Amino acid sequence: MAISSRNKVSVQFSMSGMTDIVFLLLIFFMLTSTLIAPNAIKLLLPKSSNQTQATPNVTVSITKNIDYYVGTKKVSFSQIEPMLQKELKYRVEPTISLHADKSVDVEYVVKVMNIAKRNKYKVILATAPE
Repeated sequence: MAISSRNKVSVQFSMSGMTDIVFLLLIFFMLTSTLIAPNAIKLLLPKSSNQTQATPNVTVSITKNIDYYVGTKKVSFSQIEPMLQKELKYRVEPTISLHADKSVDVEYVVKVMNIAKRNKYKVILATAPE
């Protein structure tokens, strides 16, 4: 008279749930890492041995064709000041990183620096390390 139990515990472990989670995490990190792109504008920056440790709030770039960019958005010169005021309105210490191609005349750099002076923004002139 052998009484057998119908409720048997399975000793096998299924990895399918774990692999689904790992693949979802992999896809999530791949998508979010491609969305974070640093300044994608190609510039030849002047060289300098001094580097600053301040972190800028907004970047302004001037290409060799005198095209202006705020962040990665192309703007005309007249649009720079309103965009900077909008971006830096609530910042405690507003800081601009100015990226200018080394072939750009100084007058274009000074124009952007004058905008920063009028609005009391700090300006960091971006350079390439020597």
